Amino acid sequence: MSRWRPPRPKSSPYVTAEGYRTLETELKQLWERRKDVTIALSAAAAEGDRSENAEYIYRKKELREIDRRIHYLQKRLPSLTVVSEKPAQQNQVFFGAWVTLENQDGAEITYRIVGADEIDTSGGLISLDSPLAKALLKKMLDDEVAIRQADREMRYFITDIRY
Repeated sequence: MSRWRPPRPKSSPYVTAEGYRTLETELKQLWERRKDVTIALSAAAAEGDRSENAEYIYRKKELREIDRRIHYLQKRLPSLTVVSEKPAQQNQVFFGAWVTLENQDGAEITYRIVGADEIDTSGGLISLDSPLAKALLKKMLDDEVAIRQADREMRYFITDIRY
């Protein structure tokens, strides 16, 4: 059995201005945290036998995770396109829009369409690459949107669009 996996599809290169600032802040915080972890790793390494040193093993793993995220952010940030301007047609759904949807039961939910690096479903932020966002793009107020989920189809009506 092979360990090869196909590469993940590339995510869209768009980000909101707030999302870009958040990623920059995260990168700065990671560099600060890396300094502290490096100091702790050095102290753990000085304790002696590293093969049975849990603190040393944990700090190496933590440093590896920090370095992986720093590497990702350093490659990703220059390739992002910051979208800060509102579209000319504000009655249509585009990137950065807050969209209020009403389902078949009459319950309302609000989502904002953002870049792949800003996803926070608890805060109502969905990726531009998600099936729901793709279905919403270029729709207008009072349009109906149908999303296929596993064995059923969900229907939503757009009740509000804000930027």
